[in-house]
Amino acid sequence: MAILANENTRIIVQGITGREAATFSAESLAYGAQIVAGVTPGKGGAEVHGVPVYDTVAAAVAAHPAEATVISVPAALLKDAALESVASGLQLIVIVTERIPRRDIAEVLEAAAERGCRVVGPNSLGIICPGKTRVGMCGGSADAVRRAYTPGPVGVMSRSGGMTTEIANLLTQNGLG
Repeated sequence: MAILANENTRIIVQGITGREAATFSAESLAYGAQIVAGVTPGKGGAEVHGVPVYDTVAAAVAAHPAEATVISVPAALLKDAALESVASGLQLIVIVTERIPRRDIAEVLEAAAERGCRVVGPNSLGIICPGKTRVGMCGGSADAVRRAYTPGPVGVMSRSGGMTTEIANLLTQNGLG
């Protein structure tokens, strides 16, 4: 059962031209995630792993309707990036960026609550719906995710990416998924 995302969830990656976001985007695509667009101001018109890049979230969503975004931008730019996602109607916002000032994240959470958006993060590795999609970089490479995470009756939430994968792997080894 997919709780926050499934194989039909269309994803935008904010900061996709950065090294970290480009890497996890490639692995997410290899896993089967539907990354439909990326956003990096000033780099519109580029492509990363075949994913078109736009200057704004509004332009990306207009060209490629989406439900979710993964934000991997410097901490100083996070608040504006997240508020842009909320304003563009994205319903799931996964924030990979760490060291966000508390006031900034409080403003983001307030705006998201007003629009009925879910926020995962900040400093999150993302979410996985085994066998369906990955939003973010949880689990490492696509092959590692396939080995460690399998569908089943147990859901795992953790503040530690390594612990999440370890628990998922133990559940998989014991036939629980």
